[in-house]
Amino acid sequence: MLLDGKPVRAGRPRSYARQVQMVFQDPFASLNPVHRVRHDLERPLKIHHLVNGNTDKTVDDLLERVALKPARQFADKFPHELSGGQRQRVAIARALAVKPRVLIADEPVSMLDVSIRLGVLNLLADLRDRENLAILYITHDIASARYLADTIVVMYAGQLVEAAPSVELTDRPAHPYTQLLLSAAPDPDRAQPPVLAGSGAPPSLLAPPTGCRFHPRCPHVMEVCKHKAPPSIEVSPDHIAACWLHVDPAERQASENGVLATGSLETEKSKR
Repeated sequence: MLLDGKPVRAGRPRSYARQVQMVFQDPFASLNPVHRVRHDLERPLKIHHLVNGNTDKTVDDLLERVALKPARQFADKFPHELSGGQRQRVAIARALAVKPRVLIADEPVSMLDVSIRLGVLNLLADLRDRENLAILYITHDIASARYLADTIVVMYAGQLVEAAPSVELTDRPAHPYTQLLLSAAPDPDRAQPPVLAGSGAPPSLLAPPTGCRFHPRCPHVMEVCKHKAPPSIEVSPDHIAACWLHVDPAERQASENGVLATGSLETEKSKR
């Protein structure tokens, strides 16, 4: 991960936290139950020395930016007096208090009622467009990712396997994992569920498989997949996939021959 072209390092100094804020998955746990909403919104202003003498107006403005009106009424409530969607909007307002450039939203709608998820997604989309806010939206729901994101990056077992503009990726998935992920999503226009060949569970990251980490579940697995990680290939403009299926056949055969030769050498050494 890069911010202004520089790697993001551990430690999270205050200058970094000012630029990158977080919205957590659980709005029932991310707000302090013994304090009113006003306290949660004033606290980041004080921590980052952004108090301008009129915190009441700042709090009201933050609540209005996330469509909680009348703002003064919500500012004096405790978290338990709010619905799940309202709590998540307060959490978003708290993140916006320090005027960040990046918002990390970790499954921000997964614990909300289905009827109010769209409202929160629309709020995030509006903040992105109106305030030029970059949003890193982390989710298992590829449908909501397509709705909100400009670009989707698919990861499996800690590694990037595919990245493309959201419509391109969901309409023309290039990696077998992305294809299986999309086929598992409910589709009212699909007459019958497809027969999936990628059964099993994700591997342990303490002892991941060699080669491509998806190969134990891949319906297109080849010998080279078991021993050598695939390179990232541009399958179309701005669309990359890390899969041996998209490698030039001659190059793939050379890699596979190298794997087989190495395996034979290791076998011969073990015999000696």
